[in-house]
Amino acid sequence: MKHVLWTKGGIAVIAAGAVMIIAGQEAMAAPPSAAQAQSSQPTGLISAPTLLRVPVTGVYAGGTSAGLNPAMENPLAKDPDAAQRGMRDFDAFNCSGCHAPNGGGGMGPSLSNDKWIYRASAANIYLSIVQGRSAGMPAFGAMLPDRTVWELVAYIQGIGEKPTGQFGVTTSLNPQSPAREQLPAGRMHTASPWQFTEPMPPKGKQDEHTDK
Repeated sequence: MKHVLWTKGGIAVIAAGAVMIIAGQEAMAAPPSAAQAQSSQPTGLISAPTLLRVPVTGVYAGGTSAGLNPAMENPLAKDPDAAQRGMRDFDAFNCSGCHAPNGGGGMGPSLSNDKWIYRASAANIYLSIVQGRSAGMPAFGAMLPDRTVWELVAYIQGIGEKPTGQFGVTTSLNPQSPAREQLPAGRMHTASPWQFTEPMPPKGKQDEHTDK
């Protein structure tokens, strides 16, 4: 009788083990859930020692940047939607309130030209947002997740990207073409405004391209 009971118990243990193995295989084969997919995305978190090696100036002791990290990349650089999310962040956190829509410049400096007070690298823009700057830029480090900051960096670098050798002006000598300018933010809200330009109106004349 005991032998029969042990046999039944052994079969039950083997069956339970088989169920667990099958369930584990199914779990491995199943596609990741939305939560799992979200957790696998870059958080944008960079270690403090790495950030401390990002120089704020381009002046290096001994004339070399050895040991520093002036060209640290945006961890979201390969995310094609990062700049688009950054554009929404730019408005949601009222960055446009100081820097104007499309980063054209207002109470805060323009972000859509090639003049940068604290350098234009991804890491330097990140540090400007997180740490703030003495000229009036608040520190958002305690308020924004790292991923959101890097989204803003992607957007800011996009609107400040040089479209040609002559920043912000595209001209042709043969055949002659008029100077062109970025479309106003009121006419098009986009994460890549320099891809959309229009002829500059003659000096002193009203913009002929203003919507009626």
